[in-house]
Amino acid sequence: MTSVKTAKSQYTESEASSQLGLSVDALRGLIRDHIVKNDEELGASRVANFHPADILLFRLLAQG
Repeated sequence: MTSVKTAKSQYTESEASSQLGLSVDALRGLIRDHIVKNDEELGASRVANFHPADILLFRLLAQG
Protein backbone atom coordinates (compact mmCIF):
# COMPACT_ATOMS: atom_id res chain seq x y z
CA MET A 1 0.00 0.00 0.00
CA THR A 2 1.29 3.44 -0.93
CA SER A 3 0.96 6.22 1.58
CA VAL A 4 0.48 9.79 0.51
CA LYS A 5 1.92 12.60 2.57
CA THR A 6 -0.65 15.37 2.83
CA ALA A 7 0.30 18.99 3.20
CA LYS A 8 -0.43 20.69 6.47
CA SER A 9 -3.13 23.31 6.51
CA GLN A 10 -1.23 25.51 8.99
CA TYR A 11 2.35 25.89 10.15
CA THR A 12 3.69 27.40 13.34
CA GLU A 13 6.47 29.97 13.12
CA SER A 14 9.00 27.28 13.99
CA GLU A 15 7.60 24.81 11.44
CA ALA A 16 7.53 27.49 8.74
CA SER A 17 11.13 28.50 9.35
CA SER A 18 12.15 24.82 9.30
CA GLN A 19 10.34 24.25 5.99
CA LEU A 20 12.21 27.22 4.54
CA GLY A 21 15.59 26.25 5.96
CA LEU A 22 15.74 29.56 7.83
CA SER A 23 16.06 30.51 11.45
CA VAL A 24 13.00 31.96 13.16
CA ASP A 25 14.82 35.31 13.28
CA ALA A 26 15.45 35.19 9.51
CA LEU A 27 11.76 34.43 8.91
CA ARG A 28 10.81 37.36 11.10
CA GLY A 29 13.24 39.50 9.10
CA LEU A 30 11.52 38.51 5.84
CA ILE A 31 8.19 39.51 7.33
CA ARG A 32 9.62 42.79 8.61
CA ASP A 33 11.34 43.63 5.32
CA HIS A 34 8.65 42.59 2.85
CA ILE A 35 5.24 42.22 4.50
CA VAL A 36 4.66 44.84 7.19
CA LYS A 37 4.95 48.56 6.51
CA ASN A 38 6.32 49.67 9.88
CA ASP A 39 7.36 48.38 13.29
CA GLU A 40 3.98 49.23 14.83
CA GLU A 41 2.27 46.96 12.31
CA LEU A 42 4.74 44.20 13.12
CA GLY A 43 3.87 44.42 16.79
CA ALA A 44 0.15 44.35 16.02
CA SER A 45 0.38 41.39 13.65
CA ARG A 46 1.43 38.52 15.85
CA VAL A 47 0.60 35.68 13.46
CA ALA A 48 0.98 32.36 15.22
CA ASN A 49 0.14 30.22 12.18
CA PHE A 50 0.99 30.37 8.51
CA HIS A 51 -0.78 28.75 5.57
CA PRO A 52 0.93 26.84 2.73
CA ALA A 53 0.55 29.91 0.47
CA ASP A 54 2.47 31.94 3.07
CA ILE A 55 5.29 29.38 2.97
CA LEU A 56 5.42 29.68 -0.82
CA LEU A 57 5.55 33.48 -0.60
CA PHE A 58 8.30 33.37 2.01
CA ARG A 59 10.27 30.92 -0.16
CA LEU A 60 10.07 33.31 -3.13
CA LEU A 61 11.07 36.27 -0.98
CA ALA A 62 14.00 34.37 0.53
CA GLN A 63 15.33 33.57 -2.95
CA GLY A 64 15.28 37.30 -3.57
